[in-house]
Order: sequence, then structure tokens, then C-alpha cells
Amino acid sequence: MTITLDSLEPALSVRQVLTLERVLAGEPEVVAGAGHLDRPVRWVHVAEAADVGVMLSGGEMVLTTGVLLAGDEDKQAEYVRSLHRAEAAAVVLGLGRAFPAAPDVMRRAAERCGLPMVVLHRPFPFAELTEEVQSRLVRRKFAAVSLSEAVRTELTALITAGAPLQRLLDEVARHSACPVVVTNLAHRVLGTAGERPAVDDVLRDWERIARQAGGVEGDGWIRAELGGRGERWGRIVLCGYRGDTATGRLLADRAAEALVLHRMLAGGAARSWEEQSAQSLLTDLVSGVVPARQLLPRARAAGLPVNRRTFVPLVVRDGDPARLERLLRLLGLPGLVAELADGATAVLLSLPRDQDAGALAAHFATRLRTETGPDHTVVAAAEARAAWDDVPTGLREAQHVADAVADSSAVLDLPPVVRLKDVHLRGLIRLLRDDPHVQSFAERELDGLLRETDEDLLSVLRTYLATGRNKSRTAQLHHVSRPALYRRLEAIQVRLGVDLDDFEQAASVHIALLAHDAQQQ
Repeated sequence: MTITLDSLEPALSVRQVLTLERVLAGEPEVVAGAGHLDRPVRWVHVAEAADVGVMLSGGEMVLTTGVLLAGDEDKQAEYVRSLHRAEAAAVVLGLGRAFPAAPDVMRRAAERCGLPMVVLHRPFPFAELTEEVQSRLVRRKFAAVSLSEAVRTELTALITAGAPLQRLLDEVARHSACPVVVTNLAHRVLGTAGERPAVDDVLRDWERIARQAGGVEGDGWIRAELGGRGERWGRIVLCGYRGDTATGRLLADRAAEALVLHRMLAGGAARSWEEQSAQSLLTDLVSGVVPARQLLPRARAAGLPVNRRTFVPLVVRDGDPARLERLLRLLGLPGLVAELADGATAVLLSLPRDQDAGALAAHFATRLRTETGPDHTVVAAAEARAAWDDVPTGLREAQHVADAVADSSAVLDLPPVVRLKDVHLRGLIRLLRDDPHVQSFAERELDGLLRETDEDLLSVLRTYLATGRNKSRTAQLHHVSRPALYRRLEAIQVRLGVDLDDFEQAASVHIALLAHDAQQQ
């Protein structure tokens, strides 16, 4: 994509020219075409010839005294029409030499053509006006060229350094000082940048806004297509850009170049942008750092149905996100998939309220376990949520269940969808592991073992309690004789000051050990 100097024009509108201090000295008055003062001025040209239109290329503000038009109304009307045909920006008539007031013929012709016509009531050296406007245009053009190169250099440096998509968009938003949105061709938002309140305002009704904007630029909405080799696959939009349109278009084009290069270097993985968008959204939901209500516009813009829906939070252990995405599409289940930390993948289903959320979640889990094998994939779930504000709590609950299952899968007979009730005490401890009282309890109960960090005795204790205090099974799992196990159990009891044959004392130690293990995760 090549940016030429011409493509950076114009930088001033007729209205802006008329507010310049030197122009105001001539007491300008708009006598026709007042509704078209936002036309861009590409250049200023002084011309008296009646056939001036043949000398123009469009966008000029033409200055004239009208000395060659006086006394001939046909010439006056044709003069205006020729400017209109040449797509001039405006005509400025200096009064005094040929006309004491604006000629009615020229004024009516300009009004019919929609051509702004301005008269100057005081004598005014045209050279001063052309010098002022031309110098401003040149300065702006070269400023735009400098900006273009600065943006290109900065974005290229980020790409070379391996920066993620979000970092590039943040840089574009910094230069444009407005929200920036990247979408696929279906208007699904793949990335955003800018001040969060402004971005949320844009996303709140994104689909309607995006379709309404269509391919037309207006009110600061500037678009650039993303694609290459004859294929379009997305677009970047500057939303509410307040600078001049030419500079905004330059920024959008430079950003588009960078995004296309970013995708090429990533192996053409446009899909990863959607994954990054879902991951950012679900990570923010799980963390609770951003209130769920503030994330609702992002969810809607990402293509997740949110009105009158039932939300089912799932966390899949050792599940391939791409496989999960394919399965959702195959089953026709709307939802978002995002990889979290420690081999967990979050899946947020959005179902119509008249559908059985539990049955659909079980069907999804059963199909997944059929494909991967029950020993390789665990699907943990929270109860379905009817309110969006409850989704973060549900995702965290599902994550706690998945973590608890990871600790105890060897001793649990798991259903297709594992819920908090299925992991019993271990699940409760997982939920409470960050409570200071629970942490203090675990330290106090296990102090005799933790003080010397005897991992062998801790491991024996863990197995002994997990097997329901089955000495034979514990000895077998640790490959030791029963007498050797008895000596180790005796050492454990001495260090902890407990009797493991006493149910209550053994239960207390078991709970403390579960809390200790949960805190280490």
C-alpha cells in the first residue's frame, strides 16, 4: 500500500480558511453555498479568465476581482458553472474594482451549484491570502509525511520485536487519540484499543453502528481494509477521529499495512486474533479486575449472544482450544473459548433460556471425552447463570473444580461434567484456600512435618488419608513393606502429636493437608 503526497491532501476546509486572521481582515461574507463550507481546500489559485475551469484540477479556492466579468451576466454565470464542473472548493470575490456588491447572477448560480461563494468587503491583497493558505497546506502536508513515517517506523519496530496485536493497536490509538477497532468481515470484533470508556461506548451497540457506517466515512469514522493477494479478511476502524480526514486515512492505512505484516509473520493465523480477543475477555472475567458489566459490550462485539441467555461456565483440563472450538461449531453451541494458565481452557456457553443447559453441557462433555478419552480430558462446570454479572463467579468456581479434580483424579470416579458437589471436601478447600484462617489452620496442624519439610512423610500421609487409611494399599503404592509403613506412620503421629486411628484427629489432619496442597498450586 503506497501513500503519495497527493493522498495526504487536503488539510484545510473552506470554513477553516475563512477563520484565518489575514482573511478576517478582508471582512469575508458567505453569500452562497453556506452548507458546503466543510469542503477541503487543496490549493489557492488567483484567476480572472472566464474559462478558469480548464486550468483547475479540483479542490482549489479561486480568488478573483471579476474585472473580466463585469457587464456580462452570461460570463458571470458561466464562470461559476466552470468552477463547479472543475470541482473547485470555493470562489472568493474581492469587491471594489469591478463589483460594489455580490452580483445576483453569480450568487444564484453558486447557490444552485452548491459552490461556496465568499465576498471580501475590504480591499485585500490576494498574495497575502495565497501565501498564508499555501504555507499552511505545505506545512501540514510535510507534517503528515513525517507522521506517516514515524507511525510506520514505530509499528515496524514493534512487529520486529514480536509484539502482540494489542501492542500495535495501542500505538495506533495513541497516534489517533480515538478508539480503534479491528473486525473480521462479519463485523466481529477481534481487537480494540483506546481509552476504555470511549471504547465501551463504541462497542455498546457495535453491530448496528458498524453496519450503519457501511463503507462510508463520516463523523470521524475512518476505515481501512485488511487483506492481501486479492483476499479481504478484516478491517480496522478509527472511531470518531477528530483530526482532518486525510491524516486519519493515512493513520488507518499505515495501521492496516502493519496488521497485514503482523499476520503474515504469524503464518497467516488470523484465527489467532479471535483467540486472543476471547482470551482477553475471559481472562478479565475470571480475574474480576474489571466489573462484568463493563465487559458486556466487549462480549457482545465479540459475537457472543448476551440478551436473554443462560450462561454455562466450563473449564476443560488438558483440552486443545482448537478442538473445543470445532466441537462447539459442530454442535451448534454459541460460546467463547480461551486458554488459561496451567493447561486449563475456559469455555463460556451462551444458550437460549428455553434449552436445557445441563443436558447440553453434558452432551458437549461426552462428545469431547469420546474424542479424547476419559483419562485425558476433564470438563468442570459451575451451575448455569441467568445473569451476566454472575458469570465471573461461575468461571472461578469451574476453575476451582478443575483444579480440585487435578489433585484427586486418581481417587474420584468422575461424571462427564464435574461440579463442585462431585469433588466434595476437596472442592470446598479449593474455594477457601486463600482464606487466612484456613491457611493458619493448615500451618498449625501440619507444623511438625512442615518444619523439617520431610516430603517423604508428607507423601505417605497424603496417600494414607486419600485411600481411607488403608495401610495395605498405602504400602503397595509406596513400594514399602507393612512394617516399614508402620514406622513411618508412627513417626508422622509423633511429629504431629495426633492419633491417626482417631477419626476426628485424622479428619482434621486430612483437611489441613488438603488446604496445604491447595495453597501450593
